[in-house]
Amino acid sequence: MRDSLPHLQLFSFLFSPFSSLFSLLSFLFSLFSFLFSLSSFLFPLPSPCASLLPMTPSLPFPPTVTHALPGWRLFWADLELLPGGRDELARLRIEVAGRARSSYSLETLSQHPTVAALRRLFRQAGCDPTRYRPSNEALLRRLLKGEEMPEISPLVDLANCLSAELAVPVCVMDVRAIEPPFVFRAGEPGESYESLRGPFNLEGKPLLVDAKGPADTPITGGVRVKAREDTTRVWLVAYMPTETTTEECGRTALETLSSEAPVAEIHATFVSS
Repeated sequence: MRDSLPHLQLFSFLFSPFSSLFSLLSFLFSLFSFLFSLSSFLFPLPSPCASLLPMTPSLPFPPTVTHALPGWRLFWADLELLPGGRDELARLRIEVAGRARSSYSLETLSQHPTVAALRRLFRQAGCDPTRYRPSNEALLRRLLKGEEMPEISPLVDLANCLSAELAVPVCVMDVRAIEPPFVFRAGEPGESYESLRGPFNLEGKPLLVDAKGPADTPITGGVRVKAREDTTRVWLVAYMPTETTTEECGRTALETLSSEAPVAEIHATFVSS
């Protein structure tokens, strides 16, 4: 036993530096893990699925809007998403679809005063409303064929219900993606944008343009301004003919629908023409 003691001492002497080095590396690794966890808590990385849009800005409302197309009245509303009202919204979609089926028919829809007025306004802008149907007419035709009101998102669903109630095109635009002022005009030759249907030729179409370019047409919405999963604030726009609508009808209908399905707070409204 006494003979093995020097060997053990020699072994400990040779490997003690490595033991100290291992302890040092373990300490550094633990420190790095702690600092990484702390930085992740204080400065979380965005999810790869998160929107690339900036945080919701505070845009002045109402915006400046110039009308180059006569006969149109645009109803605007500044809306903010509320946390509740989803069950009520589901019922509202069913009720609005039922009211549409009791008020219109496929055979006479194009003769409805508001639908007919919108068709005339489309032709004045240079657009064939039969080839490029106004979004309200396309929605109503689907409902009249027995389809249900689509469930997309609370803010979009509310806009669709308003469209069916008033028989006018309605859009919602994420406020993070828009930049006033706006111009409502006919699309110019060679003008196009990425729509919810894909690439879309805007020449001769009624077109809402902001400082960044084409934002929306009352035929199919633009991808740039669409409401996303993380959208909480939108500007709603209803495209109404002055011939058959009043300045009050948009706000009255929106307030009624919002009371039936409280999914959005109405911060402000205004009408441009």
